[in-house]
Amino acid sequence: MKRTTLKNIVFVAINAMATWPGAVFAHDGHGLSGSHWHASDTWGFVTVGALVALAVWLSRHGK
Repeated sequence: MKRTTLKNIVFVAINAMATWPGAVFAHDGHGLSGSHWHASDTWGFVTVGALVALAVWLSRHGK
């Protein structure tokens, strides 16, 4: 297994554990289909989008 592949697997595993759903303390009604939004909801979606874009960019950068 390549070293970069192992680093990517470890990175994904650490982030998966850090974003464990049980760590969320919010009331109902949040999210895209919820009844209302907070600024932190929006920043969460922006952050996820930025991380996805970064992952795509990094995966194409080595080719």
